[in-house]
Amino acid sequence: MKNLLVFSIVVALSICSVQADTITLNASGATFPAPLYGRWFAEYNTLHPDARINYQGIGSGAGIKQFTGGLTDFGASDAAMSDAEIAAVKDGGVVLLPMTAGSIVLSYNLPGVTGSVQLPRDVYPAIFLGEITKWNDPKIVAANPGVSLPDLPITVAYRADGSGTTYNFTNHLAAISPDFKTKVGSGKTVKFPVGVGGKGNDGVAALIKQTPGTIGYVEYGYAMKTKLAMATLQNQAGKFVAPTSESGSAALGQVELPANLRAFVTDPAGDGSYPIVTFTWWLCHVQYTKPGVADAIKALAAWGLTDGQKLAPDLGYLPLPASVVEKVQAAVNTIK
Repeated sequence: MKNLLVFSIVVALSICSVQADTITLNASGATFPAPLYGRWFAEYNTLHPDARINYQGIGSGAGIKQFTGGLTDFGASDAAMSDAEIAAVKDGGVVLLPMTAGSIVLSYNLPGVTGSVQLPRDVYPAIFLGEITKWNDPKIVAANPGVSLPDLPITVAYRADGSGTTYNFTNHLAAISPDFKTKVGSGKTVKFPVGVGGKGNDGVAALIKQTPGTIGYVEYGYAMKTKLAMATLQNQAGKFVAPTSESGSAALGQVELPANLRAFVTDPAGDGSYPIVTFTWWLCHVQYTKPGVADAIKALAAWGLTDGQKLAPDLGYLPLPASVVEKVQAAVNTIK
């Protein structure tokens, strides 16, 4: 199958800078926010035409590796770097900037089934453990009265690459299912007991579209873009909640960012909260030695935190709450 899973966004951008020369910024990482970053960079270009950003959507794990190895000016990851990962970065510290947020959805391919299938809190972890194997399993049927569910095997699709989406999805499953925590655990890469792997959100979305009966986890914007069905999930309060901008924002509203700006929303409270949401971060150096780079990154980040947030809902992302924007901008200002 032709690999459509790694893509590059190369957009000419102008940065407010004291230099007249063009500045090139190299960045790589998460595929989760890549469609939004592409839109940001294009919009920013219309305002400031004399810098260049090369962004490669290669997955969070690979993005952290390239940033740590000095191959990029900034990275992007759906999993904030750990203390150990930060300690491995040369030339000073790391500034973690949550720049946007989004929901992780369970998309599926069930021909003939209209509407959104409801999946209880004990069911969807069991699916990814390989313990519920048919779409007409009694537990799924009971949660969907009046829906004719097919006698069709469930095929699980998961991320084959090191992925912040996997990190956040498995963190959620481990938080709500002791069995999942014990048997699989959480991380950027885990060994699922069942299923097939695809690289990037695009890869998982492609697997779902190609095979009836498949279910997988993808970012909400990818599910929108590829017109995939999305399950309604039971949250901590016991309510079935569909993934929407409103339900995702309700979940984010439960979070208080700490000083290091690392916060993981593993199981949000609230009747209206969608249960699987995440911030996604830029990974920046505290200090840059290459002339103009620090100013370029700071100007781009400041725009992303203001005008850029207005573009998020159209692509299925969640605008950051004002309290979060204020803290992130303060961190941006520390970059030198």
